[in-house]
Amino acid sequence: MKEKTYEKERAFLSPYAKKSCESRGREREEPSCAMRTEFQRDRDRIIYSKAFLRLKNKTQVFFAPYGDHYMSRLTHTLDVSQIARSLARCLSLNEDLTEAIALGHDLGHTPFGHVGERVLAALCPTGFRHSAQSLRVVDVLEKDGRGLNLTFEVRDGILNHTKSGNPATLEGAAVSLADRIAYINHDIEDAIRAGLLRADELPPAAVEVFGLDTSERINTAITDIYHTSAGQAFVRMSPERTIALDALRSFMFEHVYEQANKLIQDSAERMLTALYDYFTKRPEEMPEVYFAIAKTDVPRAVCDYISSMTDRYAIGVFQRLFVPREAV
Repeated sequence: MKEKTYEKERAFLSPYAKKSCESRGREREEPSCAMRTEFQRDRDRIIYSKAFLRLKNKTQVFFAPYGDHYMSRLTHTLDVSQIARSLARCLSLNEDLTEAIALGHDLGHTPFGHVGERVLAALCPTGFRHSAQSLRVVDVLEKDGRGLNLTFEVRDGILNHTKSGNPATLEGAAVSLADRIAYINHDIEDAIRAGLLRADELPPAAVEVFGLDTSERINTAITDIYHTSAGQAFVRMSPERTIALDALRSFMFEHVYEQANKLIQDSAERMLTALYDYFTKRPEEMPEVYFAIAKTDVPRAVCDYISSMTDRYAIGVFQRLFVPREAV
């Protein structure tokens, strides 16, 4: 079965796509699978990881919303995967590699979204970036410290999925674009649902380029990337639509993200700072995998532990440690 996949890739994928048989491999050699390519194995390892399961209870933008239809970090990840695979399909790139990168790109994200990321970046002496932490999750923290031992291409795409990244494959570039397309558009929907934004308040020039409806905007973006990148050794959006997407992103930061973050900024900062201080002084109270890291690097271990927490788990630990309880 695997050889059939190799044959299909050689016959149908773009010359610029990363073929499964061309992978640079894993840091630790291991027996291959008779059925699945290495990128397919990586995708499966990510889906069945504990870090992936925790994404369902991590904030995307709106913390613990009462409505059932707000995005979580997991639904955002699935959205990115869908858009990235659509790009890979129309550009004849490797869908398995693209999907694996997309599913793993936010595994290291903190509780409480980017608020949590900013707090840990300020507290940790060596800084904190969720893209680097996502790579650390798959390299070091999963499987009780053994890591997932993913291929170079998937690891590279995870590390370089942000706008400032420079992925080594076109599949990684597709995920990076898909991430921006996804979060801008579904965050617009969530902001409208939360009453922070009205559709008619979106920048008129960007609406004229992309459209007012979410489906139309995403379809326009994918179509534009296809026409700009088909048959080329790059994956990018046209200059006109890049400017319009950046305008939407800037608008969302000014009118939505900062407003949404204000609702949880102070409480999340106090909570995570208290947890950081507590476990820095008492690393032995962390789970074994983090305590083992703390023996050589306490701040890194505490950041590993806190960033792994879901919103709900972080609140529960905080309450257990700092909120008085009635005597039994």
